[in-house]
Amino acid sequence: MRLTSKGRYAVRAILDLTFHSNGKPVRLQEISERQNISLHYLEQLFRRLRKGSVVKSVRGPGGGYVLARTMDEISVKEVLTSVGENINPAKDLIGSGDLKSDTVEFVLTKSYFENLGTIMQEYLTTTSVGDLIRKARGQQELPKSASQLIKGSAGAGSVSPDVAKERPLS
Repeated sequence: MRLTSKGRYAVRAILDLTFHSNGKPVRLQEISERQNISLHYLEQLFRRLRKGSVVKSVRGPGGGYVLARTMDEISVKEVLTSVGENINPAKDLIGSGDLKSDTVEFVLTKSYFENLGTIMQEYLTTTSVGDLIRKARGQQELPKSASQLIKGSAGAGSVSPDVAKERPLS
């Protein structure tokens, strides 16, 4: 699996949208400025995210984008596949005519990467946007702007700091 900027930017944009929404639509221009992602690129990504039922658009004054479902109902896998990311590390191990696909080594390698793909699919499917948000809220060392944002929104949905001890966000 090779995660491209398309997938990384889509996940960042969805997390930004989730952090800043507070139940109200968020404009792409705001996400663009906060995340330093081209507005034109975000428009393309959000078109795909809308078709993938990850977000929905709100038209008119005060319009923008909101999550199509709750943050716990949207998996990271949905975000990535909506924008066209291929998350299968074994996709190129089909075996062509010039490749010896009947060797023990080929079969072992293919099997190994197919298993890795299954594990990755499961991890991406079972990790929701809400899981990442809760990890970030429990994180001790965030950039100042993120810390201020989280302190401002820490209330009804806040989670204890030990939620994020598994692995820091990067």
